[in-house]
Amino acid sequence: MTTSPQRRERTERLDAGRMTDAVHAETGVRLMVEGPCPGGEVGAAYVRWPDGHRSVLKWRPDTRLDALRAGPLAVCEALRGQGYPCPSTELALQVGGAVVLVQQLLPGAPLELLDHHGLDQALALNESQSGLLAGRADITSMNLYLLDDGPGYCLHEPLRRHSRRGAALEHRIRSLGADHPPRLAGDDVVHQDFHHGNLLAVDGTVTGVIDWDGAGRGDRRFDLVTLRFGLHAQEQPPGVVGRLDGILDALPEDVLRPCWAHMSLRMTDWAVRHFTPDEVEHWLDLAEQRL
Repeated sequence: MTTSPQRRERTERLDAGRMTDAVHAETGVRLMVEGPCPGGEVGAAYVRWPDGHRSVLKWRPDTRLDALRAGPLAVCEALRGQGYPCPSTELALQVGGAVVLVQQLLPGAPLELLDHHGLDQALALNESQSGLLAGRADITSMNLYLLDDGPGYCLHEPLRRHSRRGAALEHRIRSLGADHPPRLAGDDVVHQDFHHGNLLAVDGTVTGVIDWDGAGRGDRRFDLVTLRFGLHAQEQPPGVVGRLDGILDALPEDVLRPCWAHMSLRMTDWAVRHFTPDEVEHWLDLAEQRL
């Protein structure tokens, strides 16, 4: 057993020029690439249509378009029908084993930090996700991957092999998975990557929520756990983390613990495979707070 992460290939990133060429070949529409969007592991790019309006080009490797239409794209349609600020999809195209999406460019810039006003808005958005997918059994419920590997993330073996500390955490995650259903119950919208970097704002007012690629059906409170992990990445304004911790501490154990286990596996496994030993320890510190 090693005490340092085994370095693996990083996730392949968007080649915007190649993808716009594919769009042109398939549809005859020539999109002009203006440059990369900030953040993200796979990447996105700003593009301009022939009529001059700007959009966001995204790329989903190892994905089928019919799966997106039955999941994340259907979720966004339900949200937009309720006035929720998520982007519309202007074009969706299968390119080999990947999907190219061109989505509405919403106003604002990603929040660098989450202050109390921002947290208020995030909590209100999360509340508005409640019950929106009632009767939508066609939309897949979220898999927590506490016993098995996810599709490129939430991998168990890298954490087991990383260190004794990692192996102990992975064992606790599997033990928790044995005592809970594999999928998240509920009829709420779950964003699945609801951190402050995916909240767009203008002068402190949230104008949009982006990056719905993993969205599905389940318990909206999962997104509050994701938000807490997002706040761990850097120091936040005084009192914000403690306030969110208080909200999480009031959640039922059968909701909080499996969601916390999922995020612990997701973030520590990703750090083991992509980042430095110190960053792995950073995520292990948070994971162990509630596991």
